[in-house]
Order: sequence, then C-alpha cells, then structure tokens
Amino acid sequence: MPDFSKRSSSHEIMDDLNISGTDLDQALRELEIINYLLGGNYVTINGIDQLVHQAETSKHFDIVDLGCGGGDILIGIRKFLNKKKFKAKLTGIDANENVINYARAHTLPFYDIEYERLDIFSEEFKSRRFDIVTGTLFFHHFTSDQLVEFFRQLRSQTSVGLIINDIHRHWFAYYAIKWLTQLWSRSKMVRNDAPQSVLRAFRKKDLIDILRQAGISQFKIHWQWAFRWQVIVGFY
Repeated sequence: MPDFSKRSSSHEIMDDLNISGTDLDQALRELEIINYLLGGNYVTINGIDQLVHQAETSKHFDIVDLGCGGGDILIGIRKFLNKKKFKAKLTGIDANENVINYARAHTLPFYDIEYERLDIFSEEFKSRRFDIVTGTLFFHHFTSDQLVEFFRQLRSQTSVGLIINDIHRHWFAYYAIKWLTQLWSRSKMVRNDAPQSVLRAFRKKDLIDILRQAGISQFKIHWQWAFRWQVIVGFY
C-alpha cells in the first residue's frame, strides 16, 4: 500500500516539459472532463468570486492561471466575469510550449484569453505583476520547499489574492481515481499521473505549514468535493 503519511517525490509524465503528441492532447481533453465532472472548475471560480465580489464593476483585473492546461479553467473564469460584468485580462501560463499551442488552438477568440510559455521560477516571471493568481491541480507538481519560495515571491507580485485548487492526499481519492482512469481513460499519461498526483498532493497541515513558512498568515482553507482543497489567500 502506498504511504499516504507524507507527500511523494515521484514524477509524473506531465512533468516532462517536452511531452507532445496525441497522448498529450488526449490527456488535456480528459483532464477537462475530470475537472468539470468532479467539480474542480467550481473550486477555482468560487475562489475568484470570493476575491472580486466586493470590488466595483469598473475595476479591471489582471488574472493569471498557472499550469493552464487546455484553457478550460480560464474559459470558465471568463464566462463568470462576463456574467458579473467584470473586466479582466486573462492569461494562461504553462512551461510546456506544446500545452500552450493546444490551449491557443482550442480557445475561441471570443474569450479574449492570452497564453504564454513561461517558467514560474524565471526572472521574467518574477518581474511580472498580477491582481489574482490561480493554480488548479498545479502546485502538487512542486516540492514543499519550492512552494515556500514561490509563495513568498508571489506576495510582492500579487495585489489581490491567490487561489489554490489542489488535491487532498487520501487513500480513497487514490484508489478511486486509479480505478476510474484504468476503466475509462484512453490516455497512458492520465492513467499513470492521476494516482501519482494524489500521492504528491496535500493534507491540510501540509498547506498550512507551507503558507506559514512563506510568511502568509491571512488565508482561508476549505475541503471541497471531490477531494479538493480550496485555499484563498488575500494580499490586500
């Protein structure tokens, strides 16, 4: 049985920033379906709602989604903001050029979303400024020490807040997604990475310790179905 007491350091196929081809495309399509059916989109969009709901509708937000995948989360954010009559520049960032190309090809111009290949630990990224930063199923790809450094850095880059939408490390989540993807998925990447993601993910204490070590004390953390943590950090 896997060890659920601590975060795993195992790698996922998705960690290869040069991965490309039909299996990548299939994986991105399936991740969009998983996020939609298991409520992952709601976790991020609800976090956006909590950060912007008191703002004037004249406020223009600069929102970046890290590890943007195929862009489905950003499309959902755009639809939400349009409904609420908020204006925003939306940018998707991923370190894999092939993922960025997929997102560009599968996002209608109507949504007005920019995509950019960028390493979040690069000096170029550090020079950027945002209002809101989101990451869905993204932060578990990094070690706790890397996240402490990154979140500390974000404090000086972000004016409104950070939304973390990631997995609860739990035995039921591990076996459920393992069985589900073995039965349903046509992507080798998804069948391998989905259970590995759970092992690399977080318990509540992990997230609290990481944030506090990064000097962040103002945050809300909630468990959401299906086995997701929603963390909302205010940088006001």
